[in-house]
Amino acid sequence: MNPNPSLVVGIAAKPLPQQVLPLLNELQDWLAKRRISFLLDHEAARMTPKAQAPPSLSREELARQADLLVVLGGDGTLLSVARHANRREVPILGVNLGSLGFLTELGTEEMFTALEAYFDGRTSVQKRMLLSVRLLRGDRILAKYQCLNDVVVTKTALARIIHLRVGVGGTWLTDMRSDGLIVATPTGSTAYNLSAGGPILVPGMNGIILTPLCPHTLTMRPLIVDGKAEIEVTLLQESEQVYMTGDGQVGSPMQAGDRVVIRSARHHVNLILSPRRQFFGLLREKLGWGSGYQG
Repeated sequence: MNPNPSLVVGIAAKPLPQQVLPLLNELQDWLAKRRISFLLDHEAARMTPKAQAPPSLSREELARQADLLVVLGGDGTLLSVARHANRREVPILGVNLGSLGFLTELGTEEMFTALEAYFDGRTSVQKRMLLSVRLLRGDRILAKYQCLNDVVVTKTALARIIHLRVGVGGTWLTDMRSDGLIVATPTGSTAYNLSAGGPILVPGMNGIILTPLCPHTLTMRPLIVDGKAEIEVTLLQESEQVYMTGDGQVGSPMQAGDRVVIRSARHHVNLILSPRRQFFGLLREKLGWGSGYQG
């Protein structure tokens, strides 16, 4: 248990005291009894009595200082942590307190078993692709993001379509009129992409999904391209306000002529896997596959 006494655990939490606080207190006691140092993000610190809490940190600073990140919340909480953890590739253990939990796949009852396995070197850690995203206006970079799930270019007004040009690997793919476009990683294939009718990719695959949103031409279908390809999405015509979002949490408005350039990032996100289930079991559990089959 804890063969490295200098190891520091960072704890990030969803701001829901009734759900999170009992588990947060239990986790802090568990770590303290084993003399394992820990740090808290601002949300976790707000729920901890001031006499007991170490100084609170931003999630960016937490990822800089911690050797292991424990996320208490849902997939959205983990996504916000993952954006900051990639440069050091700090392993993340996600504990699901949300409603679905494809990323935070560990149940609360599994947390301490998974922590013991991690400190004993018995856990599986899986590298997940990140997208490096730049929004360009001419040669000027307006915004830069790292996204674990997806990048979406979409309209913000009702009953309007937008006109996009899409290129892959320096080659023109198509011009499309649609409500927008999702560019998703294998991890993000079970998020917005799945709701929009896109395919599910096994997380370890090296591919990027392009899924049109309600295309005007019905033959426009989702497409999987090589994970090493650079994708460029240009807004050709600005009829109403258009927005680019990353992981549904960060984003920027776009004007006609703006380009979104997307490629796989140099770094990865390292997720600690549940010892009790594999990806296909997770699909059956979360999506209810085969639940109505009587045999």
